[in-house]
Amino acid sequence: MISVSRESRRDFLKLTALGAAGTMLAPAIVRAAPKSLTMMHESSFIPPYDAYFKNQLASAYEKAAGIKINYEVVSVGSLQTRVTTAAENNSGPDMTTVGFNWAFLFDEKLVDVSDIAADIGKESGGWYESAQEAVVVNGKWKAIPYANLGQLMNWRTDWFKQAGYEKFPDTWDELLEAGTKLKKAGHPFGFELGHGFGDNHGWLYPLLWSYGGREVEADGKTIVIDSDETARAVDFCRKFFQQTMFEDCLGWTDVNNNKAFLSEQISCTNNAESILWAAKKDFPDMAKVIDQSENPKGPKGRFHMLNPQAHAIFAHTPDKQAAKDFLRWLMTPKQLGPWYDIAVTYYQPFLHAYDDAPMWKVEPRNLPYRDSLKTSHLPGWPAPLSRAQSETIAKFVVIDMFAKACAGKSTREVIADAKAQLTQIYKAS
Repeated sequence: MISVSRESRRDFLKLTALGAAGTMLAPAIVRAAPKSLTMMHESSFIPPYDAYFKNQLASAYEKAAGIKINYEVVSVGSLQTRVTTAAENNSGPDMTTVGFNWAFLFDEKLVDVSDIAADIGKESGGWYESAQEAVVVNGKWKAIPYANLGQLMNWRTDWFKQAGYEKFPDTWDELLEAGTKLKKAGHPFGFELGHGFGDNHGWLYPLLWSYGGREVEADGKTIVIDSDETARAVDFCRKFFQQTMFEDCLGWTDVNNNKAFLSEQISCTNNAESILWAAKKDFPDMAKVIDQSENPKGPKGRFHMLNPQAHAIFAHTPDKQAAKDFLRWLMTPKQLGPWYDIAVTYYQPFLHAYDDAPMWKVEPRNLPYRDSLKTSHLPGWPAPLSRAQSETIAKFVVIDMFAKACAGKSTREVIADAKAQLTQIYKAS
């Protein structure tokens, strides 16, 4: 049974009384407008995902609770601007998707949802620890994480096999060796090094961490980018770029590697599941020779970037409990399971109840996205969420450190530049 807030019950009783009185006073009455809530989402790369929410979930909830759910879709890359506008003006949608560290950035503008987070966790096998890294602020859950958009290695099995590789290389050094051979054979790699919003972070932060480098210590204050570990990561990245890629990658954003892969210009890149999904839809023969693997290991291990998607409730929402009720309903297995199924694991659940869900059996090549959750972190790790961390991401400090090295600057110069930027950012925060 769907619960509604006390305010909603009072409103319902008032409207019922008013309706009864109106019936006695006049033969025709004006019916009250149906109550509604608006959910804002960024447009999905998997169109059926948005369609399922609009056509199935929204209508099902309206039938169950009498509350109309408006599903407002915004273009890719514009969601943070829309969230900022709504938060600053205290108006707009009731709920929204948030990503990265937005739960921290908009902390005071978002409702504490710790109570329903606990209930959801108990119901569905518990939460992955990585989920909490993105949404727990000062001990409070400020959003409900519903999925991760993993960034892993997408590669052509046929071309790798021609180069002598039956499986994906396990270490960065082995991948460099493979990429060098493949480039000479006319099948270069293509990894984003420009100012996109996902695919650049998806491999450069894990590369840095795998060599033992980091921007800031866990105390969130001590700048440690200037280290031998960082230098080794930068030196490797330069060599990796020069020996496996072509120069255009320096200006790539998130769409370029997808297009290059699907047009058969490159043999390997770092991306979400969208490449395989698109290939199965539009290039079925190519899809047969595409595989996906976890990131390679470095001297300090294997790492991945956390790219969390979570639902948050704006503090300006008139009926906060009604919004909580909807999110609680949305996260129950009956609703959430089929929604995940539509996207065939493009959205990886943060709840352990879905670790062996049927959707993983539909496309076994997607399993590494599930497994990567154990080694995924937000940019800025191991430091806690902070405004300085957000500014570092917005200014592409780490991305530019690697990109400038690939463009020709010395390792010492690019690390010094990054250290100066980080020092200024963290000193001002």
